Amino acid sequence: AVAEALTNIAAADIARLSDVRLSANWMAACGEPGEDADLYATVKAVGEEFCPALGIAIPVGKDSLSMKTVWEEGGQERRMVAPLSLIVSAFAPVRDVGATLTPQLRVDAGDTRLVLIDLGAGRNRLGGSALAQVYGRIGRDAPDCDDPQRLVNFFAAMSELRAAGQILAYHDRSDGGLFVTLAEMAFAGHCGVDASLACEAHAAAAALFSEELGAVIQVRAAELERVLSTLARHGLGELSREIGRVTAQDRVRILAGGVTVLDETRTDLHRAWSETSYRMAALRDNPECAREQYESATDPDDPGLSAQLTFAPEDDVAAPYIAKGVRPAVAIVREQGVNSHVEMAAAFHRAGFAPYDVHMTDLVAGRMRLDDFVGLTICGGFSYGDVLGAGEGWAKSILFNPRLRDAFAAFFARPDTFSLGVCNGCQMMAALRELIPGTEHWPRFVRNRSEQFEARLSLVEITPSPSVLLTGMVGSRMPIVVSHGEGRAEFRTAADLAALNERQLVCARFIDNRGRVTERYPANPNGSPEGITGITSADGRTTLLMPHPERVFRTLQHSWHPDEWGEDGPWMRLFRNARVWVG
Repeated sequence: AVAEALTNIAAADIARLSDVRLSANWMAACGEPGEDADLYATVKAVGEEFCPALGIAIPVGKDSLSMKTVWEEGGQERRMVAPLSLIVSAFAPVRDVGATLTPQLRVDAGDTRLVLIDLGAGRNRLGGSALAQVYGRIGRDAPDCDDPQRLVNFFAAMSELRAAGQILAYHDRSDGGLFVTLAEMAFAGHCGVDASLACEAHAAAAALFSEELGAVIQVRAAELERVLSTLARHGLGELSREIGRVTAQDRVRILAGGVTVLDETRTDLHRAWSETSYRMAALRDNPECAREQYESATDPDDPGLSAQLTFAPEDDVAAPYIAKGVRPAVAIVREQGVNSHVEMAAAFHRAGFAPYDVHMTDLVAGRMRLDDFVGLTICGGFSYGDVLGAGEGWAKSILFNPRLRDAFAAFFARPDTFSLGVCNGCQMMAALRELIPGTEHWPRFVRNRSEQFEARLSLVEITPSPSVLLTGMVGSRMPIVVSHGEGRAEFRTAADLAALNERQLVCARFIDNRGRVTERYPANPNGSPEGITGITSADGRTTLLMPHPERVFRTLQHSWHPDEWGEDGPWMRLFRNARVWVG
């Protein structure tokens, strides 16, 4: 558990292994025969022997020492005792989050090679492996970290190779063994793999499915010898070897002793890999959404995420206004259960505003007044635990308070103000439409079609609208974070939807990876009609977005973005547009 946590976190830009700290959850059925002694031995082995050998500590953790259940059935006492387990999480300061390695194989980096770093030293033990479980067996010998110094050397080598820019992709070997490692890297890269094992065909199963410690890295062919030399310098020379290459073909082919032991299309493997999750999701969630996601994930022609911009993200349109030295005040309004207010404040500050943290209790008590602000932002989260519906409780606290109702109505009526509602703020402001001019056709937002909370990176297209926050962005297709359980737009009548479209008050729609407006899951994560995920008022001063622009205004916040993007992500333009509009 400790070693796998470390081979996982080795993908991040951590200076040295000693910077890592661990959190341990010790789980045992204390009081059962032998369990107390086994727990003591485990704590001693991990806490007094293994971790000190690695030079790391376990400063935090917890225990779950009642891992058993007892019941009576047919007049007899029955009991189920869980096996002794240790759950380990690793954490450390990261120097550059943009330098984090991913499993995505690169097909745009020229001739490349795959290198296996086998920290198991060829032992290929299968005890407790996924392969053993498939055949209803436990196995005898389980993988272990026989030499802690190997792990120390591995971490140092990964740090050096990453700093030199010599690793294109990284995936630790864990559940499912080398075969699953290679397959998952191919899935992420939408490419093929040709690999060759250093064993005869009869030993291929152990080599492919053993879950010994290790990792596979992708490197440029021209740098292969330098990479192997670095690994050898760190004492890993005999454990590292080239095992294959990346191909543009849609196949995963593996040889052992010159014999082909596996040759399947990537799509077929991806379909098999996804099927268990699909079957479970079909029982738990909306089965139609589960099917649509399964079909999407196994579509061999899916081009993947992309971006198409009608403006340059690095173009700071707010710079002339910031240069004047005046920072207009914007209220970052929040309520109990709200989050992302810090990111929202950071985005507005970067755009030249003076953001103020305004809690609803400040407005109720009169400590702060909306009259003092030109901008109003309602942040995302789960105000009042979404009781009465997402955002509805928050809205009611305004609508049923005469002083607050008048204050918000007056703010929305002022021609020199703008407002932005994001996620929970979008839901809340939609419920305030009676106070906001030009919003009579707005929808309300209800439970996602998937029947689940959705948190993912989605693609949206900015459509023509009067929104002052999206000026110059029309036609752009951009990734954005979504994080909501009730984001599906529901209109009172079909006429309201038609009127919203006719007046061009829809400002953003979900699109699929081919750039088409969609209602299919997961490209449209909530099932909103016609992909609607952003709306605006008739005069464009109020904009509602179900996704979170404040969570992607910097490229470092993206889980994926084109390599050519610089410091600022394209969503920073929204906040700069606000500064330009204020003047």
